Amino acid sequence: MTERKRLLAVQAAAVLAVGLTGGVTHGQTPDRAAWQGDLAAIDAADWNYEFAAHLLERAGFGGTPAEIEELARLTPSEAVRRLVHFDGVDAADLPPFEHSDIHDPGLEPFPPSRPAVTALAKETGEALGIKVKPSGNRRLQPVVNKFFYWLRASLLETQRVAYWWAGRMVGSPRPLEEKMALFWHGHFAVGENKVRDYRKHLGQLELYQRDGLGSFRDLMVSIARDPGMLSFLDAGVNVKGAPNENFAREIMELFTMGAGNYSERDIREAARAFTGWNYEDLRFVVNEAQHDDGEKTFLGKTGRFDGVEVIDIIMEQPVTAEFIAGKIYRFFARQELSPELQAELGAVFRDGGYEVRPLLETIFLSRDFYAPETVGAQIKSPVQLVVSTYRKLGLAGAPGIPDFNSATSALGQRLFFPPTVAGWAHGRSWITPGLLLERGNFARDVLFPDINFRAPDRVNGSGEIQRVARNIRDGLDITLATMPDADTAVIAESNMLADRDEDFNTRYGSFRGWQMAIDRVKATPRDTANVDLSRIVIDAQLSNTTEVIDHFIHRFMRVAPGDDVRLMLVAFLDEQLGTSDIATAETYMEDALRLVLHLLMSQPEYQLA
Repeated sequence: MTERKRLLAVQAAAVLAVGLTGGVTHGQTPDRAAWQGDLAAIDAADWNYEFAAHLLERAGFGGTPAEIEELARLTPSEAVRRLVHFDGVDAADLPPFEHSDIHDPGLEPFPPSRPAVTALAKETGEALGIKVKPSGNRRLQPVVNKFFYWLRASLLETQRVAYWWAGRMVGSPRPLEEKMALFWHGHFAVGENKVRDYRKHLGQLELYQRDGLGSFRDLMVSIARDPGMLSFLDAGVNVKGAPNENFAREIMELFTMGAGNYSERDIREAARAFTGWNYEDLRFVVNEAQHDDGEKTFLGKTGRFDGVEVIDIIMEQPVTAEFIAGKIYRFFARQELSPELQAELGAVFRDGGYEVRPLLETIFLSRDFYAPETVGAQIKSPVQLVVSTYRKLGLAGAPGIPDFNSATSALGQRLFFPPTVAGWAHGRSWITPGLLLERGNFARDVLFPDINFRAPDRVNGSGEIQRVARNIRDGLDITLATMPDADTAVIAESNMLADRDEDFNTRYGSFRGWQMAIDRVKATPRDTANVDLSRIVIDAQLSNTTEVIDHFIHRFMRVAPGDDVRLMLVAFLDEQLGTSDIATAETYMEDALRLVLHLLMSQPEYQLA
C-alpha cells in the first residue's frame, strides 16, 4: 500500500469513527450528556449560534455566518418554524425549469426497445410520428434515428433538471423544501435508465417540492398514481388475471411498512387492487377492463378494494408510522435509532395525522437533536457535500464548472439515477479511501477550475459514437463508418465501394440520435464558482493567519479538526504568504487562501455535518 493510500484509509476510518460517535463541535458543553433519546423541547436558554448552525445544516444545507446569526437571534421555536413553515420567507423569485422543447407528440407511447419500434414501423408504416420511406436504402433509418434521439435528449434534459434542482438547493431561501424533496427522491427511487422521460422526473420533483412537507398519506396516493413510478414499477403489465407484484411489493417493503410486516398473500391481494392502474403520456388512467374489482383480503380486512383503499389500510398499521418516522429521523438526525425512540416518533407521526411538518418540528426542537451523539455525527451525502460547500461559500446558485452531475456521480450519488429501487444506502457507504480522495478533488475543482474542462452535455464519451463520428468525418460511407473494425485510414471512393442496402443501421442511428439531441437540448451555462476568499477575510477584519484559519474552521466545518491539524494549517498559510500579517499579504493572498481551504475541505471532519 502506498503512503497516499494508507493515509486515505486512515482518514476514511477517522470519518467513520466520528460519524458513529458524534463529533467535537465548536462550543460544545458537557451538560447535554443525558439528552440522547429525549424528545422534550430544548429551552430558549439553550439556544445559541452553534445550535442554529446545526439546525441549518440538517434542515437545509448549511449557510453563511450571517444566515446562521439570523437564526440564532430567534427563539428555538421561531427558528424551527421559519425553516419548517417558511414564515416570512418568500421564494417567488426562484425560476421555474426552462424546458428545451424536445418532446414531440408522436413519441407517445414510446416503445420499450429499438426492435419494438422497427417492428411497429414495418407493421404500420409509421412510428414515433415518422413515416417509413416508400423506397430507397435504409427506409426505417429516420424512425431509428428518432428512437435514439429521444433516449439521448431525455437523458440530457434529465441532467438539466438535476442542475436546475441543484440551483434551487444552493439558492433557495427555503432550504428544507429542497432537503425534503431530496429525501423523498431517495425514498421513492425512480431512475431515468428505465423511465426514459425527463418530464416524469420533473413532475415527481415538483410534487415533492410542493407536497413533501404535507400529508404522507396524500403523497403516497399521488406517487402511486405518478406516471414515473407506474412506468418504473411495470404498471402496464399489472392486469386482471395476471397481476404483477412489483408495485405492491415495493409499496409495502420500501415505501410504507418495511420488510417482514406483511405476508406474500398480502402482496398478491394488493397487486390485484392496483390492476388497471396505468398512464397515458403524463396522465394517470385506470383501465377498467384490466382492473380486478373482486373481493380481496388484505392485512386482515376484506372488501373489493382498489389501490387507494389499500394505501389507507396500510396507513392504519402502527408499523407504517414508525417505519416512515424512523427513516425521516435517520435522514435528518442520526443513523442509530433505538426501538423505543422509533416507537415514540411513530406515535407523534400517527397522532399528527401523518403530517410531516409536526414530526419535523418535534425532531428539530428536541434535546435529542442537539445531543452530542447527534451533532456533527452525520456523514454528508455527495449532494449535501456539494450543495453545502456552495452555500457556505456564499454562492447564489450552482456553478457550471465543475459539472454538478459529474461531481456527485464521482462521489456515488447521481440525481435521477438511483442504484436500485431502494435508493442510496447513506451513512458509512459514502466513505471509502477512494471516495475521500474524490471529495478532496471536488474541493480542488471548485477553488481551482479545470482549464481543460469539457462540458459533458456537449460531449459524448462513448468510444463507439466517437469512432463513428471520426469515420464519417474521414469520408467513410455509413456502412464502413459503423463497422466495428472500420479502418479510418481508408477513405471511401464512391466508384469502388457501394453502401450496404439495408432497412436501417443501429450504430448510425445511435450516432445521429446524439447529434439531433445536442442540436435541440439547451446547453448548461458554464460559469465558475466566482469565489473571493480575500473578500471574506477582509470583511471579517482578520489580522493574522491564525485568525484566518480559525475563521475558516468556524465558517466551513461543523466538527473542528484537532489542534495538530489547526497548527499545521496555520504554518502552511504562513509559508504560502511569507508572513502571518494579513495586511502585508492583502494584495496577493487569494491563491494561498484557496490552497489552505482546499486542505481544510480535504480533512475527515469536513465530511461531517
